[in-house]
Amino acid sequence: MYYDYLNGAAWQRIWVAGDLHGCRRELEALLQQQQFNPQQDLLISVGDIIDRGPDSLGCLALLLEPWFRCVRGNHEEMAISAMQGHDRARWQMNRGDWFFQLRGAALIAARHALQRCRELPLILHLQLGERTIVIAHADYPAQEYRLNKPLDWHQVVWSRQRLEAIGAGEQAGIRGADAFYFGHTPLKQPLTIANLHYIDTGAVFGNHLTMLQLK
Repeated sequence: MYYDYLNGAAWQRIWVAGDLHGCRRELEALLQQQQFNPQQDLLISVGDIIDRGPDSLGCLALLLEPWFRCVRGNHEEMAISAMQGHDRARWQMNRGDWFFQLRGAALIAARHALQRCRELPLILHLQLGERTIVIAHADYPAQEYRLNKPLDWHQVVWSRQRLEAIGAGEQAGIRGADAFYFGHTPLKQPLTIANLHYIDTGAVFGNHLTMLQLK
């Protein structure tokens, strides 16, 4: 599934969070701080909920929560590939080694959770009245957004070309939606240029986790 459509009217408040990378405790602290109501509110993740941090299994458990939505990141992509018997070493090199240390019930739970990652969309379209918000892990690799537009999925979860081009002085912005939210590239602070928002602030590297309210 490449795209998923959400009507924001279904929730009272909506947040988007940067790359979790196993930092479930940091997320819980932010949810408590914001008095998040799981009965009425929604949290959207930009992907990479696993690897590097202390609680990948706890973050995978979020996929079972009705108040949580997530797009697929490159770490989920590596895990899916490894589970299918491809490129296991690549995932281990990128801190997927936690999985291979699991035993018993924890291993079974992780396998089931990683299978659910195969069903995660690459792009999430959030409609907030007249406002269109697009969430993807690394990039929306086109100059104009259109729901269900065919794309190179590899660039959606891996590409840093747009961010590098912006750093080199190229004009930013993507037509067709009001705002785009990406993770993937750890920054010291959230970066907003035109209608692009980069919100991975490297929580797993000792920096803070970014969680922004969209509604």
